[in-house]
Amino acid sequence: MVKVYPSPGGAVAGIPDGASIMVGGFGGSGVPEALLAALAETGAKRLTFINNNAGLMEGGGIETLVRNRQVQKVICTFPGQRKQGAVEEQFLRGEVDIETLPQGTFIERIRAGGAGIGGFYTTVAVGTPLAEGKERRIIDGREYVLELPLHADFALVRAHRADRFGNLAYRYAACNFNPTMAAAADVTIAEVAELVEPGEIPPDQVRTPGIYVDRLVVVGYSWDVH
Repeated sequence: MVKVYPSPGGAVAGIPDGASIMVGGFGGSGVPEALLAALAETGAKRLTFINNNAGLMEGGGIETLVRNRQVQKVICTFPGQRKQGAVEEQFLRGEVDIETLPQGTFIERIRAGGAGIGGFYTTVAVGTPLAEGKERRIIDGREYVLELPLHADFALVRAHRADRFGNLAYRYAACNFNPTMAAAADVTIAEVAELVEPGEIPPDQVRTPGIYVDRLVVVGYSWDVH
């Protein structure tokens, strides 16, 4: 059975300086806010985050960690919509590196990382600065760019329910990047609203099999803020 931790702080303990971390969520839905808040408390530095939004909400997502100067690099599709957010400020000062990807390429690179695929060719980004430095190939007379898989040391995900085997079920839009990221990291840590016994989650509702989950923490519904 997966190990259940008594607190978010216990679940993220041991994440070292320099770690790469995937963070699920789209906008405010499915973001593992309790785990991120606990990670901010650890003081881990030089972190690389792989998540869709780099600075969407003040005080939400990875914003606190950026303000704490714990973040070295962000790989994302959407650096943020707020001017003068922490990510923008530190990027313009050269303190945070940002790698931006088209959203389809972003999730496919993560899926490739979880599936053990060495890379894929896509026409997306051909002829743009996003293709600079990448291998190109002509296939059936059309130019493609090679995109490599994304993998991380840790994945932080948020699910609605978990059982003691670590099987996860998500609620509505919270099933966004979370299942794909859970398969693409060495260690996956899940925060969930509730923990149930094996068999209580119908098999067709399990979107992340327990084999991908290493640590669990139950945070209840108080974190369903978005």
